[in-house]
Amino acid sequence: MTSKPSRTPLRRAVTGPLLFLFILGDVLGAGVYALAGTIAGQVGGAIWVPLLVALFFAMLTAGSYAELVTKYPQAGAASVFAEKAFRSPFLSFLVGFCMLAAAVTSAAGLSLAFAGDYLATFTHVPPHIAALVFLVMIALLNARGIKESLGANLVMTLIELSGLILVIVAAAWFFRSGDAHLHSALQFKPGVSPWLAVLSAALLAFYSFVGFETSANLAEEIRDVRKVYPRALFAALLTAGVVYMAVGVAAASVLPMEELVATSAPLLEVVRASGLSVSPRVFAFIALVAVANGALLTMIMASRLAYGMACQGLLPGGLARVLRKRRTPWVAIIATTLVSIALTLTGSLATLAETVVLLLLFVFLSTNLAVLVLRRDPVAQAHFRVPTWVPLLAIVSCLVLLSQQSLETWLRGGALVGVGGLLYLCTRMAMPVAVKPG
Repeated sequence: MTSKPSRTPLRRAVTGPLLFLFILGDVLGAGVYALAGTIAGQVGGAIWVPLLVALFFAMLTAGSYAELVTKYPQAGAASVFAEKAFRSPFLSFLVGFCMLAAAVTSAAGLSLAFAGDYLATFTHVPPHIAALVFLVMIALLNARGIKESLGANLVMTLIELSGLILVIVAAAWFFRSGDAHLHSALQFKPGVSPWLAVLSAALLAFYSFVGFETSANLAEEIRDVRKVYPRALFAALLTAGVVYMAVGVAAASVLPMEELVATSAPLLEVVRASGLSVSPRVFAFIALVAVANGALLTMIMASRLAYGMACQGLLPGGLARVLRKRRTPWVAIIATTLVSIALTLTGSLATLAETVVLLLLFVFLSTNLAVLVLRRDPVAQAHFRVPTWVPLLAIVSCLVLLSQQSLETWLRGGALVGVGGLLYLCTRMAMPVAVKPG
């Protein structure tokens, strides 16, 4: 059964290939360029194993997103799903706020990553000044238009993907020397339980896969969303998973374990050790592009989520204002950018990243529960549907990953949620009636 596309003030300019590259670009972010060594420190040379586990966990929750986005194609995503499933404006707000807080926190962390050692390869600028300029440039591109933003994403995704392929090629080149040690990719860290090590490392590996959920906030801008969205979502995740695992095997096979764990730029060290003639500046440039792409896609999602929540009356109505010609949510773009700039002053990349994962796991729990609840709400349009065991297993996977979080991360995440609760009360007092986009 087909239906007429729902009317929206946003422009439907996102095609299947653009959506695939959007999701792939958001998943293939800065994490994989820095986390290979950290994962190896927990699990040993079998880096690909926690990456495979994390891919499985991500695919489960992605199934729930595919069903709900094609069933309710609205900007706001997880917040909209929670409102429909649980009929609680406050719970809907908290889910949306967790998603929004994770997005702006992630963008803040990425801006610090951009302003760090990779940028120092080319120029020396005070990190917080570089982070501020970086976020402003991202906002300007975001405001220009979704088509222009995704056009830039296409180019940057191809560049960052080429960097990961370069690592795989470098490892293949190294194998020609006869010095490669492929058996290391099958070895676990001595003295620890392989299962516990994989489970602990899967939390870090899962961070490398988050980003797929941001695409749900483009539902009103995707052409033929009910057919295009599931295909692009699963294809992008599987592509990222294959590349990640190949990179993990390459890193463990080329670098001795002590060198892999010690470096903060493991993939650059892999390329150097391979004997392949590649300038460090070339790889630094690729890493900067990867960070910039992740930040751009995250801020696109954050602004669309703030816009969607404003349309629901969960945030001030001014955030629903759209530029007349560009048809982009300009007030939401400015607001989310200012918050990200402020967050760059509050913590390091590591602390911000840990908080992002915790907040997103609560969002994923809500979405997986919403799938089960909303099975009682049939819609006229045909849509994608996953077997019931998929959201059930996804809920278990989220609980398992939550059990691996530290107390410090729980306290930081709880503080952010508390701020969200206060913001909700203030919004309801000032704006008791839901508004429509202006």
